Amino acid sequence: MIRSLGRYLFALFILSVLGFIVFNSILLPRYTLHDESRYLMDIRGNSVEDALAKLKLEGFSGIVGDSRYSNEIEPGTVLDQYPSPNTKVKPGRTIWLTIAQPEKMAVVPNLLGHSQRSAELELQQVGLEIDTIYQEYNPDYPQGTIAWQYPKGGDNLQKGLGVQVTLSLGVPPNFFEVPDLFGLSLSKARDRLIASRLRVGKISYRQNEDLIPYTVLGQSLPAETVLDRVIAIDLTVSVLDLQDIYNQLIGEE
Repeated sequence: MIRSLGRYLFALFILSVLGFIVFNSILLPRYTLHDESRYLMDIRGNSVEDALAKLKLEGFSGIVGDSRYSNEIEPGTVLDQYPSPNTKVKPGRTIWLTIAQPEKMAVVPNLLGHSQRSAELELQQVGLEIDTIYQEYNPDYPQGTIAWQYPKGGDNLQKGLGVQVTLSLGVPPNFFEVPDLFGLSLSKARDRLIASRLRVGKISYRQNEDLIPYTVLGQSLPAETVLDRVIAIDLTVSVLDLQDIYNQLIGEE
């Protein structure tokens, strides 16, 4: 009886070992497709269309899971893959792809009249920068401010690129522009001429009862006339009564 039980237990042990070997060596590999696993190809650098086609031929499926912005790589190029190249994976496995996308466009701000520092800060806020800085005299913009830019304000530009600007050196040394003095008081007209580095010339009077006395009615050179030297600008101003001016002149004599 004991001997029969020992034989039975021994036979059960042998069958268990054989069953484990068969399951581990034959059934389990077939169930997990262990023997059919293969090394994953490197599809980085391919266009997404070519990458998907190559994966399909090898029995894999591909899907775009992420993108990375770049101005230096052709849009749609595969930058990365998961699992990594040369990893042993089973057929039918989904391969996740990261592809290149063009940088988003930024609207170029209007920089005219701004200082260089102010322009740099504005450009940084939209992902741009100053590319090239030129300098030239420009009477329309104060010294140190931006008088020209390319691209102009409102244009679209890829983020990361630069804007060319010209910094004004101010009014040229030999540039004198006649200001518009019409309608100003005589005192304000004097100040405007001094600010323009010009002088007040002869003053003539014209009787006009509708205007405040000593309002500028005319000037010897039109406004915006550009001169290359300092000259005097003659003015005509209004008075209520020419006799008063005559009496003043007689009194001064």
